Amino acid sequence: MQVTSAKKILTLVGFALPLSAFAAAPAELKIGYVDLQRALQEVNDARSAKARLQSIVDERKKKFEQEQSDLMKEKDAFEKQASAMSPEVRSQRQTDLGKKAFDLSQRWEKEKAELTQKEHTEMQAIFDKMNPIIASIAQREGMTFVFEKSEAGILYAPTYLDITNELVRLYNDQKTTKSKSELKPTRAVDPKPAPEKKK
Repeated sequence: MQVTSAKKILTLVGFALPLSAFAAAPAELKIGYVDLQRALQEVNDARSAKARLQSIVDERKKKFEQEQSDLMKEKDAFEKQASAMSPEVRSQRQTDLGKKAFDLSQRWEKEKAELTQKEHTEMQAIFDKMNPIIASIAQREGMTFVFEKSEAGILYAPTYLDITNELVRLYNDQKTTKSKSELKPTRAVDPKPAPEKKK
């Protein structure tokens, strides 16, 4: 169960290159596009974040369903015993069960909202890391603007203007290169020889 659709947090992205780029650029306007929804499915950071969030959702949902089941058993027991209770006790038990059901429902809605916000925050952080990569691709390819495919309402564009694959490749390569550099062993320092003792 996905907490929220990534489409809800996708926004139109238009990258205007620095004014200095226009001096060297040809007069022809070149526009590219990127499919951020697809990129979000393919970059390793997003896959890891979604798997982690899904694990949290599954765990909390399981806990909620257990509490809901316990409450239903309590309700069934009350209904079987209600006829033997005094009106005051029966009314109090009904009130208590209603409050428990309301509190459980409210807590679940709050947890879903928190998870939705957490997903939004994590996906937005990934988008923020994509921005400079998109800008560098655009500068390299001489593109003046890059738009998000679905949000810009692009009905047709030649595939050579689609920079999604390159965005995913560079994003993942960037993370892989960083990981390898962190694992690179440091050069061992030769121990300083002990001074020779005088005879």
